[in-house]
Amino acid sequence: MSCTTGQLKNNYRIQLDAAIDYVKLLLVQGLAFRGYNESETSRNRGNFLVVWKFLTSHSPDIKDVFKNALKNNKLIAPSIQKDIMNACAVVTANAISLELGDEVFSILVDEARDISNKEQMVVVLFFMDKRGCVVERFVGIVHVTDTTVVSLKAAIESLLEIYGLSITRIRGQGYDGASNMRGEFNGTKILLLAENKSVHFVHWFAHQLHLTLVVVAKNHKKLGPFFSCTANLTYIVGGSCKRGDIL
Repeated sequence: MSCTTGQLKNNYRIQLDAAIDYVKLLLVQGLAFRGYNESETSRNRGNFLVVWKFLTSHSPDIKDVFKNALKNNKLIAPSIQKDIMNACAVVTANAISLELGDEVFSILVDEARDISNKEQMVVVLFFMDKRGCVVERFVGIVHVTDTTVVSLKAAIESLLEIYGLSITRIRGQGYDGASNMRGEFNGTKILLLAENKSVHFVHWFAHQLHLTLVVVAKNHKKLGPFFSCTANLTYIVGGSCKRGDIL
């Protein structure tokens, strides 16, 4: 009985290690996990199941373990995938916290709607590592139910708490031109400055320049045909290797 139990534990460990490797591979490559149709008859069941099938077919030991496992105990369900992804996120957060140490940092924040029409807030940390190099680390996406300054500040704080960080260690904040972020009287910038006078604000000048170019192009009729011609030229030349060589 003990041998059977030990064998079951060993098989379960093999399944778990394989599932973790699948998840890590897709995360590193930045690939989607799920497929539109994951049924047995589908030609493309999604990256996770495709990778799972490929790797198990090239490893007899793993293939036998999965073949003999119960259908509901193969560790390939979407819920299992999410659990492993969350575990990877925790490990990544710990690595970023260890890299940052006790140093101060700056934050870059932006908002955007995803395909499901939900407002998402992205937060990036800027800091100097032990070698004296400035690094940036993406720390997370937070779903915000509304874009009021109080809600945005609370979302930033909740995300920083995951990494054991506080507003007192922030030395810089960067946003685009949205009034709820950098407003002079009631923006998120002011709320952070109220708690920490050292949180200096820097505008996203590259983003500001992009917006300026868009406005200029729209208000000058002569620039419109120029950009249109440039786009067409790039499309024509880029669509053929021979044209590119001639140019």
